[in-house]
Amino acid sequence: MELKLYVDRMSQPSRAILIFCKANGIEFEEVKILLAKRQHHSLNLQEVNPMKQVPAIVHGDFKLFESHAILIYLASAFPGVADHWYPADVRKRAKIHSVLDWHHSNLRRGAVGYIFNDSIAIALGLPLNRKAAAEGEKLLSASLAMIESYWLEGDGPFLLGNSEPSIADLALVCEITQLEVADENDRDRILGPHKRILKWIEDTKNATAPYFEEIHSIMSPVKEKLKELKVQASQQSA
Repeated sequence: MELKLYVDRMSQPSRAILIFCKANGIEFEEVKILLAKRQHHSLNLQEVNPMKQVPAIVHGDFKLFESHAILIYLASAFPGVADHWYPADVRKRAKIHSVLDWHHSNLRRGAVGYIFNDSIAIALGLPLNRKAAAEGEKLLSASLAMIESYWLEGDGPFLLGNSEPSIADLALVCEITQLEVADENDRDRILGPHKRILKWIEDTKNATAPYFEEIHSIMSPVKEKLKELKVQASQQSA
């Protein structure tokens, strides 16, 4: 069955799914949905996801949206996927689900709240909101502390003390990597104190090489564009 991925590479969940498929040799057709151009309102996507969000997939006659659900499905539906991504052991799976549930209500809220209001909003023609960015950063920092003190506990270098990455590692690391589009000083201020997290990020990149860097190559030009827009906005308000 043909697999189609409806994604925007500027979307963290989209990048996680693209990396997962490439790292596991899953063939797919990438259907690009550019959120900045409001393509998520197209009938093409609405037929797959009535919520008008990416990522979404079509696998034969099966349609699915929500990134965690997609990662779980892909890890289960394709026999060539290594067990460490989504183990057959039901207790290990339950632990991964606990990380993923925590992710959406904590790390994701904080990261999106910060990076959108600090940087990305301006690319959509919206004003930056420093107060909202500060609130997002507070939750982001608390989430990073929790990852470091709890989720990375154990002998292995990955979440839950595992020796190899799971879909949870990929989802969370891609979330944190969204900070690449922020000002370098701000990124270093937020991530710098968390040496264990920085090592975990590098371990996850290495475990999915060369696909992690390939999919995230979009971040550098976007960062430069956001810098230009911020300068323009500053000059206009002066």
